[in-house]
Amino acid sequence: MVEGRTVPILTVVAAILAIWYLAAIGMNWQTETDKLVRAGEAYGIADTIAATWSAERPILPAPHQIIAEIWKSTVLVKPTSPRSLLFHAWVTLSSTLLGFVIGTALGVALAVGILHSRTLDKSLMPWIITSQTIPILAIAPMIIVVLNAVGVQGLLPKAIISTYLSFFPVAVGMVKGLRSPDAMLLDLMHTYSASRPQILAKLRWPASMPFLFTSMKVAVAAALVGAIVGELPTGAVAGLGARLLAGSYYGQTIQIWSALVAAAVMAGVLVWLVGLGERISLKRMGVQS
Repeated sequence: MVEGRTVPILTVVAAILAIWYLAAIGMNWQTETDKLVRAGEAYGIADTIAATWSAERPILPAPHQIIAEIWKSTVLVKPTSPRSLLFHAWVTLSSTLLGFVIGTALGVALAVGILHSRTLDKSLMPWIITSQTIPILAIAPMIIVVLNAVGVQGLLPKAIISTYLSFFPVAVGMVKGLRSPDAMLLDLMHTYSASRPQILAKLRWPASMPFLFTSMKVAVAAALVGAIVGELPTGAVAGLGARLLAGSYYGQTIQIWSALVAAAVMAGVLVWLVGLGERISLKRMGVQS
């Protein structure tokens, strides 16, 4: 199975890299051509293409420039240095994980409440859905300002923004999962005079596990987005969001793209870890995944 996936994955990666390099030529062509003209040196197409792939501040960096920047900012500097991409990634990861844990717990609690209360189902669920229509870029500064006014700073405000984005998929997925058991199985539990907590623990909770892990994969990626967005309005000096801001202030597009790639890799690893937890949990429960 792994071997069967290797060729398609490598083919897609090769296609993306080819398109990326061609796009870098097109995006940087005019700027680099003007530089070569001002330099007063003879140049050809090959020289211009080479210039588009090696510009100091390109509009679109070439993939090898981003890889070189990531190498320089992870391997060649201490992980505890503010110049290290690992340092900034850890700051963002901390608020991501805290927000993800809080969001998952909140989502599960809301789902259980909605399951057992028709009032909550009719009144709370519409508000949960409505909350996600508010753009996070609009609400993040308000959350930061309000929490700063009451003396809450540092990790928690960013974690709350991550929670805001991550609780929704868990709540919706768990409501669906907790309601997924067949009616015949529910009738059987009632036949044995099972209480609501017993039905929840013995039937509904195991049945909801696939829904929970699927929702958590979405939630952990959303939590990362929330953590990065939470760093933007705070003027933070640490975190991938701060790295993006610093790069935009000084026109360091390679730094911006290296932070974006680092965030994408981090999201991929987090989703993979949730998937690993899913496989382990379902295997121990005897569920075929």
